[in-house]
Amino acid sequence: MSGVERWFSLEEISKHLGVSKDTIRGWIKKETIPYYRVGRQYKFKLAEVDDWVESGQSANADKENTMEEQTND
Repeated sequence: MSGVERWFSLEEISKHLGVSKDTIRGWIKKETIPYYRVGRQYKFKLAEVDDWVESGQSANADKENTMEEQTND
């Protein structure tokens, strides 16, 4: 079973990416970051999150958050 990737928690992913848990939750709400819901918890596959970052989609997620904050001011 060594070939099976383990699931990562929201806290682990926030530490891995160096962003706050609230930022991760914002990305989840916008459905930009790849995630899975297990009961009331969010779970992530590290390879999928890393691919998402490398594809540049994470940069777009930040821009969308910034644009929304400006329009809400």
